[in-house]
Amino acid sequence: MSAMKEADMLKHRSQVFSTMQQHQHNQLWTGLLNDKFDQFWSENKKLMKPSDGSYFKHIPVHFYRSGSSVMTQTLVKPVSEDGNHMTLGELIKLNYPSVDNPKIFTHGICIPHETPVQWMSEHMSYLDNFLHLVVV
Repeated sequence: MSAMKEADMLKHRSQVFSTMQQHQHNQLWTGLLNDKFDQFWSENKKLMKPSDGSYFKHIPVHFYRSGSSVMTQTLVKPVSEDGNHMTLGELIKLNYPSVDNPKIFTHGICIPHETPVQWMSEHMSYLDNFLHLVVV
């Protein structure tokens, strides 16, 4: 639950999680514990929508480098400096400039570099609402 709070802080400045009632927090937790995705998702979907209708404030993401046990986390904006959607390729170049043409995996899937990170955060986050990206 603390990771979900952290993700909400990054995405919505904690405006969603903090306004949820205790029974909604319980529904999230018991849905996870009892392996009932529908119960979990009925509350979690509120945390997966941009509060302003278009973008999250920041994207909750953890990076893992293949062959290393170190996890890194940086502040990721969903929009690049030129005002366009930040793509996975742009994100990786910012965080791993010395890695030439890396493959990026999440959920065991190799993700194309042109994928927008906002879309990934909304549709490919793990249950803790973070993107977990492996850089190979």
